[in-house]
Amino acid sequence: MNRITSLLKIKYPIIQGGMVWCSGWRLASAVSNAGGLGLLGAGSMHPETLREHIQKCKAATDKPFGVNVPLLYPQIDEIIDIIIKEEVKIVFTSAGNPKTWTSVLKDKGITVGHVVSSSKFAVKCEEAGVDLIVAEGFEAGGHNGREETTTMCLIPAVRNATTLPLIAAGGIATGKSILAAMVLGAEGVQIGTRFAMTKESSASDVFKEYCLRLNEGDTKLLLKKLSPTRLAIGPFKDLVEAAEARGASVDELKELLGRGRAKKGIFEGDLENGELEIGQAASQLRTLQTAEEVMKELTDEYSRLTQQSFTW
Repeated sequence: MNRITSLLKIKYPIIQGGMVWCSGWRLASAVSNAGGLGLLGAGSMHPETLREHIQKCKAATDKPFGVNVPLLYPQIDEIIDIIIKEEVKIVFTSAGNPKTWTSVLKDKGITVGHVVSSSKFAVKCEEAGVDLIVAEGFEAGGHNGREETTTMCLIPAVRNATTLPLIAAGGIATGKSILAAMVLGAEGVQIGTRFAMTKESSASDVFKEYCLRLNEGDTKLLLKKLSPTRLAIGPFKDLVEAAEARGASVDELKELLGRGRAKKGIFEGDLENGELEIGQAASQLRTLQTAEEVMKELTDEYSRLTQQSFTW
């Protein structure tokens, strides 16, 4: 047992990322049942949809699970209210100032983690009173920090800057990468891309099959004038790259992005018009597995490498 497993009351210090259009109740409950911590991705859910997923997750597992909440969500008040009323015990926040909601959540007995991309923001998290920090390197899929710091560089920097329990994220998809993160100072890991490529993920099968064929270098960090986002190769990525190369303004990029691009790509499998968000670790994956199979592979490989049981 370490500080992460003790704080979250889980068997393994492995957290499933709360990814938009991927992280519904089926995935979250499957990861929790396998000994990790499943997270519901509130960022792609209307408030009442989130309530439904929380209730279904409760019915599907008696293990801890949580909700990931992007703080820039337009109906954030409603989301927080539902989380409190449904008695969710764990919340991971991201994309915003942790001071805004941390004290409100903690006053209700909720354990709060916050995702950061730099040691500077890690310090602000500690000042805001969060319980744990997720330090995410720019290998990760979807929205990223502007610093473009890799996980290998970010984790030791954050470890030196704060005493809070630390979770590593970004590019982690194997037992070997878990061990590397632990050696660098992390006490747990958050894994997105690998869990997005599971049978329980709510992403489109077309999107999953596409991502399982990606090779090294087939993702790129773009949309830096708006919110840096890692995209897989495809027609929309080409449009964005061409627009940025000619110096497109923020307004032009917003118009190009439009609305619902991520839903089209990830949830509906529209490879032509959709925003295909996935991390660099996709190039290591070739097989669609269950969440339970992924958890077993991760923990077995870690145990073989360390020659000790993966129980903390």
